[in-house]
Amino acid sequence: MALCMDMVVKSWRDLLSKPGQTMVSAWLGGSQLRSGGQAWRIDGRLPAEEGWYRFELHGRRASLKEPADAAGDDLTHLCCGYLVGDRLVRDDVRVDPEPGRIAACSETVHLLDRGLERFARVVAGRQYDDGPLIYKRLDMPQGTEDAVLAAYLQRAASVADIPNVHPALDAAFRMERWLRSETERRRAELLERQRQEAERLEREAKVRELQTKTGTSAGRRALAAVDFGAAAKAALAVGGAVYLDHKPGYYPNEMVVTFRFLRRTLVCTCDCRTLRIIDAGICLMSHDTGVRGDKLFSLESLPSVIAEAHERGVLVVQLRPTGYDGREHYDEDGDDE
Repeated sequence: MALCMDMVVKSWRDLLSKPGQTMVSAWLGGSQLRSGGQAWRIDGRLPAEEGWYRFELHGRRASLKEPADAAGDDLTHLCCGYLVGDRLVRDDVRVDPEPGRIAACSETVHLLDRGLERFARVVAGRQYDDGPLIYKRLDMPQGTEDAVLAAYLQRAASVADIPNVHPALDAAFRMERWLRSETERRRAELLERQRQEAERLEREAKVRELQTKTGTSAGRRALAAVDFGAAAKAALAVGGAVYLDHKPGYYPNEMVVTFRFLRRTLVCTCDCRTLRIIDAGICLMSHDTGVRGDKLFSLESLPSVIAEAHERGVLVVQLRPTGYDGREHYDEDGDDE
C-alpha cells in the first residue's frame, strides 16, 4: 500500500514543472496553455499577436518570456492536404459537387508561413487532442499542382481533363473557384449599392438645390422632374392650397393630384412636366362657347379659379374619374400664375 502511495505521489509530482523550466508553445489567444494532457494558466502579460513563444513554467502557472522559433516537431495528430486561403482541405475529404459543402468540411490552419503558393500542399498538427490545427511544414507536391493552378487562372470549369489529380486537390480547386465567384458576386453587389447610393445622394442634392428655387415658375418645373410631390406642394401653395398626395394618371405624363382647399378635398389632373392642368376636377366649361377651360390654368392658378367660383356660388365639383377621355394632348411650357 505504501509503495502504491509513493507511485501516486511521484506521478502527481511529475505533472508539476521544475523551477526554471521553460516550454515553447503556440499561442492562439486566451490565458491558458495546453500541451498533450497538461494545462497552464498564464500569469501577467499576454503576447501581442498569435505565434510561437517561450514560456517559463512555475507549477501549473506560466509566464511569457520571449518570441521563439516554431516548434512544429512537437505537434501531434498530423494531417496533410491542400490550402485554400488559410483553410486545409484534407486528403480524406469527400469530393462533393457542392463547393460550399467542401468549405464547411475544411479547417483553419494557424500560424502559416507567409507567401505560400495557391494550392500549397502542407502538413499540420495539433498540440492536444481537440486543439486547433497548426502549420508544421510544406509537404511534397503530387505533381499536378501546377496544371491545376493553370486551370484556375484560366477560369476552367473543372480539372476533369487533368489526369491523376488528387481528390483533395480537386476539392480545393472547386472550393477556390467557388470562393472567387462569391467574392466577385459580393464585389459587384457592393459596387451596385455604392452606385445607387451615389445616385441617391446626387438626386437629393439636386432636389435640395431646386427646392431653394421653388419661388419661381421655372424652378418648380425643374423640381417636378426629380421630385414631383415637392413641386406640386410649392405650386399649390402659391394659390393657398395644401398638397396631400399624387399618383400617375391614365395617360403618359399625367399626374393626379389631391389637395385641400376651402376646407374641401379636391382632385385634379395635370401634366407632370409643365404642371399645366388637364382636368381641373371642377366644371370650367364656357356656356357661351361650350369649350372647356381646364388647360388654361396651372397648379399655381387653379386655386384662385376655385376660390372665384366658390365666391360666386357657381362652384361645381365633378364626380367623374380623374383624367380625360378624347381631349387633345399638348406640350405647353410655362404657367398661368
